[in-house]
Amino acid sequence: MDYNWHWGIFFEQVKAGEETYLDWLIAALGWTVSVSLVAWLIALVLGSLVGIARTTPHRWLRWPGAAWVELFRNIPLLVQMLLWFFVVPELLPENLSLWVKRDMPAKEFVTAAVALGLFTSARIAEQVRAGIESLAGGQRTAGLALGLTLPQTYRHVLLPMAYRIILPPLTSELMNVFKNSSVAFAIGLMELTFTARQMQEDSEQGIETYLAVTVLYFLCAFIANRVMALIERRSRVPGYITQAG
Repeated sequence: MDYNWHWGIFFEQVKAGEETYLDWLIAALGWTVSVSLVAWLIALVLGSLVGIARTTPHRWLRWPGAAWVELFRNIPLLVQMLLWFFVVPELLPENLSLWVKRDMPAKEFVTAAVALGLFTSARIAEQVRAGIESLAGGQRTAGLALGLTLPQTYRHVLLPMAYRIILPPLTSELMNVFKNSSVAFAIGLMELTFTARQMQEDSEQGIETYLAVTVLYFLCAFIANRVMALIERRSRVPGYITQAG
Protein backbone atom coordinates (compact mmCIF):
# COMPACT_ATOMS: atom_id res chain seq x y z
CA MET A 1 0.00 0.00 0.00
CA ASP A 2 1.61 3.23 -1.20
CA TYR A 3 0.00 5.78 1.08
CA ASN A 4 1.60 8.73 2.81
CA TRP A 5 0.31 8.56 6.40
CA HIS A 6 0.18 11.92 8.12
CA TRP A 7 -1.51 11.89 11.52
CA GLY A 8 -0.42 15.45 12.20
CA ILE A 9 -2.87 16.67 9.56
CA PHE A 10 -5.41 17.45 12.27
CA PHE A 11 -3.21 20.20 13.68
CA GLU A 12 -2.48 21.86 10.34
CA GLN A 13 -4.36 24.90 9.04
CA VAL A 14 -6.98 24.44 6.36
CA LYS A 15 -6.05 25.76 2.93
CA ALA A 16 -8.50 28.67 2.96
CA GLY A 17 -8.60 29.97 6.51
CA GLU A 18 -6.87 30.12 9.86
CA GLU A 19 -8.68 27.17 11.44
CA THR A 20 -7.09 23.76 11.83
CA TYR A 21 -8.67 20.53 10.65
CA LEU A 22 -9.16 19.62 14.30
CA ASP A 23 -11.31 22.75 14.68
CA TRP A 24 -13.44 21.50 11.79
CA LEU A 25 -13.94 18.12 13.46
CA ILE A 26 -14.81 19.63 16.83
CA ALA A 27 -17.39 21.94 15.24
CA ALA A 28 -18.81 19.01 13.25
CA LEU A 29 -19.05 16.91 16.40
CA GLY A 30 -21.02 19.72 18.01
CA TRP A 31 -23.49 19.78 15.13
CA THR A 32 -23.84 15.99 15.21
CA VAL A 33 -24.52 15.89 18.95
CA SER A 34 -26.89 18.87 18.81
CA VAL A 35 -29.03 17.61 15.94
CA SER A 36 -29.12 14.11 17.46
CA LEU A 37 -30.28 15.29 20.89
CA VAL A 38 -32.94 17.64 19.48
CA ALA A 39 -34.19 14.89 17.16
CA TRP A 40 -34.25 12.45 20.09
CA LEU A 41 -36.34 14.86 22.16
CA ILE A 42 -38.82 15.30 19.29
CA ALA A 43 -38.96 11.55 18.71
CA LEU A 44 -39.45 10.68 22.37
CA VAL A 45 -42.31 13.15 22.90
CA LEU A 46 -44.16 12.44 19.65
CA GLY A 47 -43.43 8.70 19.76
CA SER A 48 -44.81 8.45 23.29
CA LEU A 49 -48.01 10.34 22.38
CA VAL A 50 -48.58 8.24 19.26
CA GLY A 51 -47.76 5.00 21.09
CA ILE A 52 -50.24 5.85 23.85
CA ALA A 53 -52.88 6.80 21.29
CA ARG A 54 -52.52 3.38 19.66
CA THR A 55 -53.40 1.60 22.91
CA THR A 56 -56.43 3.64 23.94
CA PRO A 57 -59.96 2.21 23.54
CA HIS A 58 -60.85 5.17 21.28
CA ARG A 59 -60.81 4.34 17.58
CA TRP A 60 -60.51 8.03 16.61
CA LEU A 61 -57.12 8.06 18.37
CA ARG A 62 -55.88 4.62 17.26
CA TRP A 63 -56.34 5.19 13.53
CA PRO A 64 -54.37 8.46 13.25
CA GLY A 65 -51.68 6.84 15.39
CA ALA A 66 -51.45 3.87 13.04
CA ALA A 67 -51.33 6.20 10.02
CA TRP A 68 -48.49 8.20 11.62
CA VAL A 69 -46.42 5.08 12.20
CA GLU A 70 -46.95 3.69 8.71
CA LEU A 71 -46.21 7.04 7.06
CA PHE A 72 -42.91 7.80 8.75
CA ARG A 73 -41.46 4.30 9.05
CA ASN A 74 -42.15 3.23 5.47
CA ILE A 75 -40.28 6.07 3.76
CA PRO A 76 -36.45 6.05 3.80
CA LEU A 77 -34.90 8.67 6.06
CA LEU A 78 -32.86 10.19 3.25
CA VAL A 79 -35.99 10.70 1.13
CA GLN A 80 -37.84 12.26 4.08
CA MET A 81 -34.97 14.66 4.73
CA LEU A 82 -34.86 15.76 1.09
CA LEU A 83 -38.66 16.19 1.06
CA TRP A 84 -38.61 18.41 4.14
CA PHE A 85 -35.73 20.48 2.75
CA PHE A 86 -36.69 20.89 -0.92
CA VAL A 87 -40.41 20.05 -1.30
CA VAL A 88 -42.23 21.19 1.84
CA PRO A 89 -41.10 24.86 1.56
CA GLU A 90 -42.61 24.98 -1.95
CA LEU A 91 -46.01 23.93 -0.57
CA LEU A 92 -46.19 26.72 2.02
CA PRO A 93 -47.91 30.10 1.52
CA GLU A 94 -45.73 32.43 -0.57
CA ASN A 95 -44.44 34.70 2.19
CA LEU A 96 -43.73 31.81 4.55
CA SER A 97 -42.09 29.86 1.75
CA LEU A 98 -39.75 32.77 0.94
CA TRP A 99 -38.84 33.15 4.61
CA VAL A 100 -38.06 29.46 4.97
CA LYS A 101 -35.94 29.39 1.81
CA ARG A 102 -34.06 32.68 2.34
CA ASP A 103 -34.16 33.90 5.93
CA MET A 104 -34.87 30.96 8.22
CA PRO A 105 -31.98 30.68 10.72
CA ALA A 106 -30.14 27.34 10.84
CA LYS A 107 -32.38 25.92 8.13
CA GLU A 108 -30.29 22.80 7.62
CA PHE A 109 -30.17 22.09 11.36
CA VAL A 110 -33.91 22.57 11.89
CA THR A 111 -34.79 20.45 8.86
CA ALA A 112 -32.45 17.63 9.88
CA ALA A 113 -33.70 17.61 13.48
CA VAL A 114 -37.36 17.56 12.42
CA ALA A 115 -36.91 14.89 9.75
CA LEU A 116 -34.82 12.65 11.99
CA GLY A 117 -37.17 13.21 14.92
CA LEU A 118 -40.30 12.32 12.97
CA PHE A 119 -38.66 9.25 11.42
CA THR A 120 -37.55 7.99 14.82
CA SER A 121 -40.87 8.84 16.48
CA ALA A 122 -42.62 6.14 14.42
CA ARG A 123 -40.21 3.51 15.76
CA ILE A 124 -40.52 4.73 19.36
CA ALA A 125 -44.32 4.77 19.04
CA GLU A 126 -44.29 1.06 18.26
CA GLN A 127 -42.02 0.37 21.22
CA VAL A 128 -44.26 2.36 23.58
CA ARG A 129 -47.30 0.50 22.24
CA ALA A 130 -45.56 -2.86 22.70
CA GLY A 131 -44.51 -1.92 26.24
CA ILE A 132 -48.04 -0.97 27.26
CA GLU A 133 -49.60 -4.05 25.64
CA SER A 134 -47.09 -6.34 27.36
CA LEU A 135 -48.50 -5.37 30.76
CA ALA A 136 -51.17 -7.50 32.33
CA GLY A 137 -54.62 -6.33 31.25
CA GLY A 138 -55.78 -6.21 34.84
CA GLN A 139 -53.54 -3.20 35.57
CA ARG A 140 -55.64 -0.89 33.41
CA THR A 141 -58.85 -2.29 34.85
CA ALA A 142 -57.56 -1.98 38.40
CA GLY A 143 -56.57 1.65 37.84
CA LEU A 144 -60.01 2.52 36.50
CA ALA A 145 -61.68 0.55 39.31
CA LEU A 146 -59.78 2.67 41.85
CA GLY A 147 -61.45 5.74 40.43
CA LEU A 148 -58.61 6.98 38.24
CA THR A 149 -59.46 8.51 34.89
CA LEU A 150 -57.98 6.92 31.76
CA PRO A 151 -55.20 9.58 31.49
CA GLN A 152 -54.42 9.13 35.20
CA THR A 153 -54.27 5.35 34.73
CA TYR A 154 -51.74 5.79 31.94
CA ARG A 155 -49.68 8.30 33.93
CA HIS A 156 -49.57 6.54 37.29
CA VAL A 157 -50.02 2.83 36.45
CA LEU A 158 -49.21 1.86 32.85
CA LEU A 159 -46.48 4.20 31.60
CA PRO A 160 -44.06 3.92 34.56
CA MET A 161 -43.79 0.16 34.00
CA ALA A 162 -44.01 0.28 30.22
CA TYR A 163 -41.05 2.68 29.96
CA ARG A 164 -38.95 0.42 32.18
CA ILE A 165 -39.73 -2.53 29.90
CA ILE A 166 -38.75 -0.70 26.70
CA LEU A 167 -35.55 0.93 27.95
CA PRO A 168 -33.29 -1.57 26.09
CA PRO A 169 -34.91 -0.89 22.66
CA LEU A 170 -34.96 2.83 23.46
CA THR A 171 -31.22 2.59 24.02
CA SER A 172 -30.79 1.17 20.53
CA GLU A 173 -32.96 3.95 19.10
CA LEU A 174 -30.87 6.65 20.76
CA MET A 175 -27.70 5.08 19.35
CA ASN A 176 -29.38 4.89 15.93
CA VAL A 177 -30.24 8.60 16.09
CA PHE A 178 -26.55 9.46 16.40
CA LYS A 179 -25.67 7.18 13.49
CA ASN A 180 -28.61 8.27 11.32
CA SER A 181 -27.66 11.94 11.79
CA SER A 182 -25.02 11.31 9.12
CA VAL A 183 -27.82 11.46 6.52
CA ALA A 184 -28.03 15.22 7.20
CA PHE A 185 -24.93 15.69 5.04
CA ALA A 186 -27.32 15.42 2.04
CA ILE A 187 -28.90 18.81 2.87
CA GLY A 188 -25.63 20.52 3.74
CA LEU A 189 -25.54 20.33 7.54
CA MET A 190 -21.88 20.48 8.51
CA GLU A 191 -21.97 17.44 10.76
CA LEU A 192 -19.29 14.76 10.90
CA THR A 193 -19.89 13.02 7.57
CA PHE A 194 -20.19 16.30 5.65
CA THR A 195 -17.03 17.62 7.29
CA ALA A 196 -15.16 14.37 6.63
CA ARG A 197 -15.83 14.69 2.89
CA GLN A 198 -14.81 18.35 2.96
CA MET A 199 -11.65 17.57 4.92
CA GLN A 200 -10.72 14.70 2.59
CA GLU A 201 -10.95 16.96 -0.46
CA ASP A 202 -9.05 19.78 1.25
CA SER A 203 -6.25 17.77 2.89
CA GLU A 204 -6.10 14.69 0.63
CA GLN A 205 -5.65 12.60 3.81
CA GLY A 206 -8.84 10.59 3.51
CA ILE A 207 -7.89 7.55 5.59
CA GLU A 208 -6.91 9.54 8.68
CA THR A 209 -10.04 11.65 8.28
CA TYR A 210 -12.51 8.79 8.06
CA LEU A 211 -10.80 6.85 10.85
CA ALA A 212 -11.13 9.89 13.12
CA VAL A 213 -14.80 10.34 12.20
CA THR A 214 -15.42 6.63 12.80
CA VAL A 215 -13.99 6.93 16.31
CA LEU A 216 -16.15 10.00 17.03
CA TYR A 217 -19.35 8.24 15.89
CA PHE A 218 -18.41 5.23 18.01
CA LEU A 219 -17.84 7.41 21.07
CA CYS A 220 -21.21 9.18 20.62
CA ALA A 221 -23.09 5.87 20.38
CA PHE A 222 -21.09 4.30 23.20
CA ILE A 223 -21.70 7.22 25.59
CA ALA A 224 -25.42 7.13 24.71
CA ASN A 225 -25.43 3.41 25.50
CA ARG A 226 -23.75 3.91 28.88
CA VAL A 227 -26.09 6.75 29.88
CA MET A 228 -29.16 4.66 29.03
CA ALA A 229 -27.67 1.66 30.87
CA LEU A 230 -27.28 3.85 33.96
CA ILE A 231 -30.90 4.99 33.69
CA GLU A 232 -31.97 1.37 33.30
CA ARG A 233 -30.12 0.31 36.45
CA ARG A 234 -31.46 3.22 38.48
CA SER A 235 -35.07 2.69 37.38
CA ARG A 236 -35.22 -1.10 37.64
CA VAL A 237 -37.92 -2.59 39.86
CA PRO A 238 -36.38 -5.58 41.68
CA GLY A 239 -38.09 -8.83 40.83
CA TYR A 240 -40.14 -7.36 37.99
CA ILE A 241 -37.89 -6.20 35.17
CA THR A 242 -35.21 -8.52 33.85
CA GLN A 243 -31.94 -6.86 33.02
CA ALA A 244 -31.16 -6.70 29.31
CA GLY A 245 -28.12 -8.66 28.18
